[in-house]
Amino acid sequence: MTTTEPQETPGRLTRTRKSRPVRVAEAIKDWVVEQGLQPGDRLPGEADLIARFGMSKGTIREAMRLLQAQGLVETKTGPGGGSFVGEVTKDRAHALLANYFYFRNITIDDIYELRVLLEPELAASLAGRLSAAQLDDLRGIMADYDRAAAGPEEERAQHIASLRFHAKLAAFGDNAILSFFISFMAQILSDLTVYNHLYAEPNHELWRRGRQHQLDLLDALDRGEAARARAVMASHMEMARSLMREQEAVVMKRFIAE
Repeated sequence: MTTTEPQETPGRLTRTRKSRPVRVAEAIKDWVVEQGLQPGDRLPGEADLIARFGMSKGTIREAMRLLQAQGLVETKTGPGGGSFVGEVTKDRAHALLANYFYFRNITIDDIYELRVLLEPELAASLAGRLSAAQLDDLRGIMADYDRAAAGPEEERAQHIASLRFHAKLAAFGDNAILSFFISFMAQILSDLTVYNHLYAEPNHELWRRGRQHQLDLLDALDRGEAARARAVMASHMEMARSLMREQEAVVMKRFIAE
C-alpha cells in the first residue's frame, strides 16, 4: 500500500520551512517523550511508523536516518534487532556542539569570559559535598603534573591534564547543564590551545600558580568552605586567563615574525 503525503504549496517562505523528514523526525522525538520511552526501549516498526505518521516509506526511513545521525535512535540487526531509543553521550554532544563553533573563530577570551562566571559558582556549590573517593580522583589527575614540564610535549600533556581536572570537578556537580558546559569549555580550550601551539614554550609560572590554586581549592572543598572555594577558583580563572593571553601574544609574535 502506497501512502500519499500531503502536498505543500510553494510560497515565499518555503526556503525556511523544514523538510518532511525533519518534521517527521521531530514528531517521532515528541512521541517518544509523550510515551515516556527510555534509552534502550524498542521503537515501533517501519509499517507502524508509516501508519502512525501518515508518511511514505522513504520519508520515514530518512527521518530515522536523521535520528540515527543525532544519536537518538540505534538500529540493531539480527535476532531481536530493530530500532531502539538511543542515548546521546556527552562526548558526542560535545563533538556536535564543537562543529557549530568550528568556523566562528573562538578565542581564549571567549572561553574564559564564561569560565570566570561559571566555575567559581560550581566550586562553591561542591564545598563539603565531595566524597573522599572524589577528592582522591582529583588528586590523581594532579599527579600527572606534579612537577614543571621539561619540554613542549610534556607541557602540552600537563595542560590537557589540568583541564581534565576541571571537567572532572564539573562532573561531580548536580546541575547537568552547568556540568556539560564547563566540561565542554575544557574540551574546546584543550583543542584550541593545542591547535594554536600555546604549549610550545613551557610556562612554569602558569604551572606553579595553577597547581597551587588547585591544591588550595581541594583543601577548601574538603573543609566545606564555600566562600573560600569560590574565591580560589575565581583567582585561578583570572590568573589563567591573564597568563594564557600573554602566552597567546608570544605565539602570535613568533608566527608574524616567521
